Amino acid sequence: MTKSDTEILKTKQHFEILDGLRGIAALAIVVFHFMEIVYLPNENFIAHGFLAVDFFFCLSGFVIAYAYNDRIGKMGLKEFFKSRLIRLHPLVVFGAVLGFLAFLFDPFSGHSATYDTGRLILLFITSLLLIPFPVMPDRYFNIFGLNAPAWSLFWEYIANILYALFLHKLSRKWLFILTLLAAAGICFVSYRAGGSLMGGWSGETFWDGCARISFSFLAGMLIYRSNWIIKSKLGFIGLSILLLLTFVMPFSGWNWLTEPLVVLLYFPLLIALGAGASLTEGFRKICVFFGKISYPLYMTHYAVMWIFAGYYTKYKPTVGELTLIIIAGTALLLGFAYLTMVLYDTPIRKYLTDRRKKV
Repeated sequence: MTKSDTEILKTKQHFEILDGLRGIAALAIVVFHFMEIVYLPNENFIAHGFLAVDFFFCLSGFVIAYAYNDRIGKMGLKEFFKSRLIRLHPLVVFGAVLGFLAFLFDPFSGHSATYDTGRLILLFITSLLLIPFPVMPDRYFNIFGLNAPAWSLFWEYIANILYALFLHKLSRKWLFILTLLAAAGICFVSYRAGGSLMGGWSGETFWDGCARISFSFLAGMLIYRSNWIIKSKLGFIGLSILLLLTFVMPFSGWNWLTEPLVVLLYFPLLIALGAGASLTEGFRKICVFFGKISYPLYMTHYAVMWIFAGYYTKYKPTVGELTLIIIAGTALLLGFAYLTMVLYDTPIRKYLTDRRKKV
């Protein structure tokens, strides 16, 4: 990264409310993953928490276009890919290590004993390199069984590669056309899946992930390129409530309509509102904190979910016990994510960035 690139980044406006909303979405994902282990979708109060991933994708498209649109040509492909690897991959590695250790030493499950050493090593290597490998039937053939949420990072990488190669060169007209085509893809996936967009994480639903990121990432880009930023008096609390409403909406026979509407219209609207909303000084630090912790939380929490699933299957805790476990578990995962950020992610990224500047 050149000195001029650094100066550009320093002078760019930062959308702290969007950072805060990313943190809210990450927390929703954690609670959703706890709840889906225990309850069927129609009994789960946050059954649409998985849509937080589509919000992430849309936000990512907006942020990438905002951060790189005016400088990717000058910095070049090599430097762009280096910057994205430094930003994303340290936690991919950490999440894979954490997932591997949790799989080997899970006190409530003996699944690891059914895997030979060669397969375990192969699973670990593919997790480190984000190579889809759906060979874990005991984990529903999740394509990244050692760290399930990494499926979305796989597609995030694909989107970043395509952005650098040609998406950033598209005129607004062609970007709009491509976004419309991707919207049709979302509708097709919802129809084919019987009314739900909860795919992309397993071998069977692998290509659903492509459809989900294709629309949302392009829509985020289009919002920035078109300057569709809506000025409003909505603050962090108001926008957080609007975001959470999508996750707690009822899981019903109308999913074929409600889920595509949320992804195609509501999330882009929230991004546009968040980019133009006002932020009081009192909430600024909260939003910055939530933004920083969102990615570590997302990439480290799922190892605990498999252990929790084994515990729940074995002991069948009461509703009261479950409530306590989920609240305490979410708080502990938040604390662990903070420690991961402070002791691992931030220092590693700083070291790699300093090395990059010296090359």
